[in-house]
Amino acid sequence: MKKIIIGPFTRANNSCAVEVIVENKKVVDARCKGIFFRGFELILRGKDPRDASYLAQRICGICSSAHATAASLALENAAGIEPPRNGRLLRNLILGADFLQNHIRHLYLFSLVDFITCPKIAPFVPSYSVDKRLPKKENEALVNHFFASVEIGRLAHELVALLGGKAPFSHGILAGGSTVPPSADIIMNFKAKLQKINDFIRNIMVPDVYLLAEAYPDYYEIGSRQPNMLDFGVFPSGERGRRKHFPAGAVINGRLQRVRTALIKEHLSKSWYADAEEPQQPSQAETIPDIKKKGAYSWIKAPRYGKWAMEGGPLARLWIRGDYRRGTGTMDRIIARALEAEKIGLLMESWVNELEPGKPVFTPFEVPPEAEGVGLTGAMRGPLGHWLRIEKGRITHYQVITPTAWNFSPRDNHGRRGPVEEALIGTPVANEKEPVEIGRVIRAFDVCSSCSAHVLSAGKQVQEMVILP
Repeated sequence: MKKIIIGPFTRANNSCAVEVIVENKKVVDARCKGIFFRGFELILRGKDPRDASYLAQRICGICSSAHATAASLALENAAGIEPPRNGRLLRNLILGADFLQNHIRHLYLFSLVDFITCPKIAPFVPSYSVDKRLPKKENEALVNHFFASVEIGRLAHELVALLGGKAPFSHGILAGGSTVPPSADIIMNFKAKLQKINDFIRNIMVPDVYLLAEAYPDYYEIGSRQPNMLDFGVFPSGERGRRKHFPAGAVINGRLQRVRTALIKEHLSKSWYADAEEPQQPSQAETIPDIKKKGAYSWIKAPRYGKWAMEGGPLARLWIRGDYRRGTGTMDRIIARALEAEKIGLLMESWVNELEPGKPVFTPFEVPPEAEGVGLTGAMRGPLGHWLRIEKGRITHYQVITPTAWNFSPRDNHGRRGPVEEALIGTPVANEKEPVEIGRVIRAFDVCSSCSAHVLSAGKQVQEMVILP
């Protein structure tokens, strides 16, 4: 029996760690750890509710538009307003572009490197050298696509900036709709860039994931778990935005159900927060850090849907839509992310053509002095929820449950593992000094325990950091 600790876990949008126990060349236990505390729920207290869509974006630099969307939906729910159709379309386009840059970067910059032989130069060395199966010609093609993806990912961020002012942390998504109607030249520029991105996804990215799957078919089974999945729905459609292009749904043991938000509760027994007597609904939950808490091992809470640990992300959304139900393994997650990118790119081509010049993009409103609201959306990695309470016109309560809180959660109050912990059980580890299999399973979830700046110095603790003008 051997313990393997990987942390900080690299090539992920995160600062996290994983601890696994390997016995007879297989993982028999796993603990996923969020290793830093941000406290955005505390930061937002006392703020003007209209600022939440901007401040909450700082939770994550890779999926900031998703937090802007959830925060905007929460305030709209509290104020009883709806954005105009143009405003919804612009928000779909900004969020969709953010989805594309995330999915492209995840495949090529994060996941692919575990499967291919990269050039023997920085930043690719040092790296694991085991279990590289692709023939030389196919491997060289994927390496070339790796470098090409950097430009394509940048183009997707340019789409965000065209409609939202900048990327990340767009100014284009706020309660009431969007900020600025796009001019004709911006629309033409947007369409041209989107076409390049969609050509890359269709002709390179999707074939690449199937090439990978052909070389690594065992990864359809490695990393699999019971099909318990959740999404809140994303990309409103129709005149009033009641329907979603990717609908909400809960999958319990493979069976699709409607979402019941009353079943969502946060467990704290293994998280570094002051314990509550019972699991808390997010509208009532508190965020009270307790780093000395015995038995805890993560800064991530453990959200549960009833008694189930629910997986989110592209695989869950395609499963709910009925578009992909082959399985729940590592390769299924990788393929689903590419297929979802293709679907979103095509939808964006229609949304940009549906914009109506001269029509409003924003619904004016007054912040209610007393109100509560919930903003639920699908995000790059799965279901995202913001819960808001307003008193005397200011935020008095804010709770966020991120997709990675669902996917990368620790055990709950009853000792049940989170989804990534479950997926790791049974993972083969051929070489304990180079446990590439563990990384492949985890990265397929596109883990993001939220972006932040960290300073590391090999072999010693950083005591002081000075930022010069």
